Amino acid sequence: MTSWQPTPAAVRACLLALVGLGGGVVAGREVLVVLAAPFVVLGAMALVSRPGTVPTIRTTIDHRRLHEGQGTTSRLVVGDLAGVEHVTRASARAPHVATRPTYGTVGSLVAHGLPSIEFSPRRWGRRTIGAERVALTSAWAGWRSGPVDLPEHGLVVLPQAATYDSRAEVPQPDGLVGRHRSRRLGSGTEFEGIRPFASGDRLKRINWPVSLRTGDLHVITTRAEQDAGVWLVVDGLRDIGVSGGIDGAASSLDLTVRAASALAEHHVRTGDRVGMLVVASDAARVRLGSGPRHLQQIQGTLSRVRTEARGVAPERLDLGAGAGSVVYVLSPMLFTPLVSATASLLRGGTSAVVIDTLGERPEGADPLALDSLAARMQKIERDDRLEQLAALGCPVVPWRGPGTLDTVLHQLARRAQVPKVRAR
Repeated sequence: MTSWQPTPAAVRACLLALVGLGGGVVAGREVLVVLAAPFVVLGAMALVSRPGTVPTIRTTIDHRRLHEGQGTTSRLVVGDLAGVEHVTRASARAPHVATRPTYGTVGSLVAHGLPSIEFSPRRWGRRTIGAERVALTSAWAGWRSGPVDLPEHGLVVLPQAATYDSRAEVPQPDGLVGRHRSRRLGSGTEFEGIRPFASGDRLKRINWPVSLRTGDLHVITTRAEQDAGVWLVVDGLRDIGVSGGIDGAASSLDLTVRAASALAEHHVRTGDRVGMLVVASDAARVRLGSGPRHLQQIQGTLSRVRTEARGVAPERLDLGAGAGSVVYVLSPMLFTPLVSATASLLRGGTSAVVIDTLGERPEGADPLALDSLAARMQKIERDDRLEQLAALGCPVVPWRGPGTLDTVLHQLARRAQVPKVRAR
């Protein structure tokens, strides 16, 4: 912490007071003494208002974990405000972080309360906020302490909780409990039919209206309720396009991360077990699990995906997914190794769905420019990869938000009931 130093205003007032008084005495001009009188008062009050101690300064933020678009407040904590009249804060601008006031500079009289700065992250990831300089000014603007450089604060920004819901069930639920209707009869609440009573049936299952009408005992049959294993494969190898945060255009990685977060939240809410594999330079893996704490772990892992890093696509996706699991591959599908790894899942009998997260990309102004030609060639190669996956029976759907996967999951559920031969 810097000590108290006289302000330029106090120095000017003292100099003008000395010049006016000296000139009036030497020249014998009373008018100079009269003109210098206000500066004498200001200089004297400024000199006697010097604070006796140097206060300690630090900042705190209300939240360290937010979703995109949410906000937090940075508050100033000063150890001793005796003699301090005004406080000024100037915060550095951070990428993809909006501030209020807009330019991050604010000042306030201590009598009106210490000034605060509001931050709102506009894109998921790890953000740093609060790197700022703070200056304190005494009464009569006579003394100033600072500006003092304060450290920044780390902020974990989770993907935006996009609205997503699906009425379709997972094709092959394999757990013991959950909200999906099983293909097998069992103890549950989903009505299946009415059949004649057999040895071992519970008496509470007897349907008395039908039994009295037919003269024979009949019981109600239901389907068991099961959960499913859902795997999310997130392609973090490249970020195509320029991200404008939640207020602007979305890059391919923005769509990928937000879609993965929405799918994870939906399936955790329905009681399914969700796992995730991040394919990137700093690859990460989250085991199958369920519950709110598991959802927070998945979203925290998504926020750590590094957009500036570059990695190599694996030749094989070793998920350990069971026969009843469904795998969502969220990727713009620009790399052949990832397509081959998805194809190997299909040949192993796993239900896989490719969610295209490339999004809409504007074409260049000049179709004959090198950038436009390269983009068109890349699009042709990408379309060929998607056709190869479609030939293997893998659905490829662009991410559209709510209802994106309803039709695809219904088709996979019907396909799951057809006998098939698996490759060894």
